[in-house]
Amino acid sequence: MKLIKKNISAKDASGTILLRPDLPEDLWHAYNLLQTSDLVRCTTLRKVVNTSSTGSTTSNKVRTNLTIRVTKVDFDPDSLQVRISGPNVEESKFVKMGAHHTLTLELGRNFSIEKECWDQIFLDRIEEACNPDLAAEIAAIVMQPGLAHLCLVTGSITVTKAKIDITIPKKRTGSTNHAKALKRFYEAVYQAVLRHVDFDQIKCVLCGSPGYVKDDFYKYLCEESVRRDDRKLMENKSKFVLCKASSGHKHALEEVFSDESIMAKMTDTKIAKEVTALNRFMRMIDTDPDRAYYGYNHVQKANEELAIDTLLVTDDLFRSSEIAMRKKYVQLVESVRENGGIVYVFSALHVSGAQLGQLSGVAAILRYPLPDLEQMELDAALMSEEESDSDSDEENNDNSFSRVQEDIADMGF
Repeated sequence: MKLIKKNISAKDASGTILLRPDLPEDLWHAYNLLQTSDLVRCTTLRKVVNTSSTGSTTSNKVRTNLTIRVTKVDFDPDSLQVRISGPNVEESKFVKMGAHHTLTLELGRNFSIEKECWDQIFLDRIEEACNPDLAAEIAAIVMQPGLAHLCLVTGSITVTKAKIDITIPKKRTGSTNHAKALKRFYEAVYQAVLRHVDFDQIKCVLCGSPGYVKDDFYKYLCEESVRRDDRKLMENKSKFVLCKASSGHKHALEEVFSDESIMAKMTDTKIAKEVTALNRFMRMIDTDPDRAYYGYNHVQKANEELAIDTLLVTDDLFRSSEIAMRKKYVQLVESVRENGGIVYVFSALHVSGAQLGQLSGVAAILRYPLPDLEQMELDAALMSEEESDSDSDEENNDNSFSRVQEDIADMGF
């Protein structure tokens, strides 16, 4: 992502930012920057119908600049496209004011976003998107006989580049069908690696499988690269790291990233730091539960005690359509940073982000134990219940006293 122009007011943080997406991952960042009621301006194709004097009509598509007020944003993780829908808010030669249109953000084409408030989470997202060091650093292959997924793991997204699904017949005495099918399978994975893995950029290729499937494939890759004189693979064989995985499905990446020996080889990457922090939190739930809390209420209470050392939060929470909910999570992140804590924002499209999402999407590792945190909340809840009960009792007493007075007045006393 390239930041072309930035015009944000220091008074109320409103303003406009002009960006240009250069990589498919940049579109994911753009999706996270967009909210309903934002103004987005970019070029788009619009179908224009012309009517001649004889009544015949002709239609053609013209490229024009439109500014729309966002009412809906969609992101397709497979095609990596962002579609923005909303009414047109500026006069245009081809589109009437208020007419609805859908914009599609394209690579290499500038677009601008105007917001009423650019909070710190938005600004951090732009800084991350414009940092060239956070491009794809890891490729991962998970496989089982007949099924494989090749993924590229970037700082913010896990993209499935290829899925190989080939039927492998059972081994039978005197039949070579099993061996031939396995060879076709390994060849398909080999070609997928050649097509989708840029070894100039990729630092590590993880290859995981149950049993010896990964070892057989790696042996096939080494032998075929030498036989075919594929210099790209011959020179980068050392980047392949063999590891265990339970299956060839994409969710098996979670097991690969939870392996500490694998993470040790990728200490400088963003995903490795996030996964290490998440694994530490998961272990702490078992070993030291008084220093591991999740759920907004618990985490916020720990933050009030200045106890948070590491905050883990998914970017899904910042895309909430409810402004109040987004603000409370933004304030939590800013407060933790002000108090010297470390904040990791997990992508919902990473397996680690999906795992954190199952724990409410927000969790914290504390500097010191807070064993009384839950008890404090229970006491507060009991106090509020007692106060409400006492208020209702007072109301009942007042009502009964007023009824007695009415009865006395009716009797003429």
